[in-house]
Amino acid sequence: MRIYQRRKVWYIDYIFQGKRFRKRIGYSKKVAELTLKDIEVKIARKEHLGIQETNKILFEKYSEEYLKYAKINKSEKSYTLNITNIKALNLFFKGKYLTDIKPQDIESYKEERSKNLKPASVNRDLACLRHMLNKAIQWGYLLSNPMKGIKLLKEPPGRLRFLSEEEIKRLLQELPAGSKLIILVAMYTGMRRSEILNLNWSNVDLKNRILVVEKTKTNERRIIPINDSLFSQLQELSAKKKSEVVFAECRTNLRRNFTDALKRANVRDFRFHDLRHTFASYLVMSGASIKVVQQLLGHKDLKMTMRYSHLSNEHLQEAVGKLNYLKPEKPKPQTIRETRGQYKVSHAMVLR
Repeated sequence: MRIYQRRKVWYIDYIFQGKRFRKRIGYSKKVAELTLKDIEVKIARKEHLGIQETNKILFEKYSEEYLKYAKINKSEKSYTLNITNIKALNLFFKGKYLTDIKPQDIESYKEERSKNLKPASVNRDLACLRHMLNKAIQWGYLLSNPMKGIKLLKEPPGRLRFLSEEEIKRLLQELPAGSKLIILVAMYTGMRRSEILNLNWSNVDLKNRILVVEKTKTNERRIIPINDSLFSQLQELSAKKKSEVVFAECRTNLRRNFTDALKRANVRDFRFHDLRHTFASYLVMSGASIKVVQQLLGHKDLKMTMRYSHLSNEHLQEAVGKLNYLKPEKPKPQTIRETRGQYKVSHAMVLR
C-alpha cells in the first residue's frame, strides 16, 4: 500500500483480495495519508467496499444447517445422497471454519478420496461441496467459493448396454403379464423404474396419447408420447383399474420376475436401467435426433445424451456402405458347343 503524486494530484495504490486498486484523492497529501490508513483498517476488518466480515462457522455445524435446507428444498433421493456426501466431507473438513477452507484443502480431499473411490463417486462429493459453499456465500458465511477453478476428475464413459431384437423377443416370452407390461413401458418410453412405479392414472392421457412424468430425477416435468403398441396395452389396463397408481398390482414381485426371466431368456449382463438405454439406442438408430432423445429422456446436459450418438454414426456408415456405383462388371455367360469335333466357346447364348 502506498500513496504517490502525479501532476500535483495524490493517489493511493493497494491490493485487496488479489485485485489492484488505484484511487484518485486530490491535491492534499494529508487527506491521501488519512484515506490510506482508513482503507488499511477496513481491509483488516474485511469491510472494504461495503463487504462486512463474514460470520465464522465450523464446517460440521454448517453441514447441519445445509442438510435442513436440503431436506425441504431437494427431492428425497437427492437429500439422501447429500447425507452420504456430507458424512465423507465431515471426516475431512471437521474442525475447520468455512473461511479457512482453501482450494489446496479441496485438492487434498480430492486426492485422498481418489485412492479408494471411483472418479464418479468423488465428483458427487465435490458437486455437493460446491453447492454447499455457494449457499454459504448467499447466507453470509463466505465472500467467495474456494472451489472456484477446481476441476472434477475425468470419468470413464458410462455403461451402454441395450437389448438386441432377438434378446427382446426372448425376454418378453419369459415374463408374466404384469411384469411384462412394466418392461414394455420402460422400453417404449425410456422412463426410469421409480418413474414407472410412481405413475398415476392422472398422468396418463389416453385421449391425447401422452404420459406426463411428474416425479423425475431432475425435478422437471416431461411429456412422453404413447405409441400404438403401448396404447392398446394401457387402454386394456385402464378398463380394469382398481387403484390410482397405474401399476399397483403389476409391480408385485417385479424384481424377482425380471431377474428370473433374464436367466431363462439367457440375457446376460443386463439391469432394469438398461431398458432406458434400449429405448434411447433404438430411437437413435431409427433416425431420431440427439436433441429429441435428450428431451424424451429428460437429460439436463446434452453430454449425457451424446453417448448414444455413435449408434447413429454406425447406422449412417452402414447405409452409406451399401452404396456402390463402381461394381465390377460381371463376366458374360459362356456357351460351349461342338464344331467339327472341337469345342468352341461362344458368348452368344446359354445352353440349358
